[in-house]
Amino acid sequence: MSHCSNLSFHQLTDDAYQEMNKELSYKDTIDVVKWAYHTFADELVYACSFGAEGIVLIDMISKIRPNAHIVFLDTNVHFKETYELVEKVQQAYPSLRIEIIQPALTLAQQAEQHGGVLWRTEPNTCCSIRKLQPLAKVLANKKAWLSGLRREQSSARAHVQFINKDQKFASIKICPLIHWTWDDVWNYINLYQLPYNELHDKGYPSIGCEHCTLPVEVGENFRAGRWAGFEKTECGLHQ
Repeated sequence: MSHCSNLSFHQLTDDAYQEMNKELSYKDTIDVVKWAYHTFADELVYACSFGAEGIVLIDMISKIRPNAHIVFLDTNVHFKETYELVEKVQQAYPSLRIEIIQPALTLAQQAEQHGGVLWRTEPNTCCSIRKLQPLAKVLANKKAWLSGLRREQSSARAHVQFINKDQKFASIKICPLIHWTWDDVWNYINLYQLPYNELHDKGYPSIGCEHCTLPVEVGENFRAGRWAGFEKTECGLHQ
């Protein structure tokens, strides 16, 4: 496979993406992660939400690039269980460079400018301030980023490829877990006895901010608990 570390979002053609995905289609997930770090090295960052998929990728990444750069977008309104898990992972993988990214506005500043319950009145604006803008700032200094998207998660994610042209952030998005099922994720976590968010045991397959995440019933869509009551199932990072 061609080495494209000298290429960027603006230089890769659609045919190049197709070629890379064709060659990777015969590879295992771990091979995709290896390819990503071999190709982009320090120009690659993993934006991790510390869900179950994130824990799997962190473990794989630690075996391939022990000092990898990982960012957590701290909206300041995550569940306490999420913050506790971030600390556990930092202790379990001390060589990883886990960076906590803060929004430009504090919650108090956001309330002053937009009202105190922006996540309820204008959730897209809230997500933009607390997630999209911080990640855009991170990716402005990187060529590519990793994501734990799986095709099974929702119809909106059903066509995600290993290597994706990310127009929103003018970046190359790499998704090694696209073929994994929810059972695959948990088989890996249980096999290696990895730490995970305790909310997964309480009906939360997808975990975001505390104000905007509810548990789901058995058989419901993985993301049914996100932004309940709104025609919204994505924060915007992957749209």
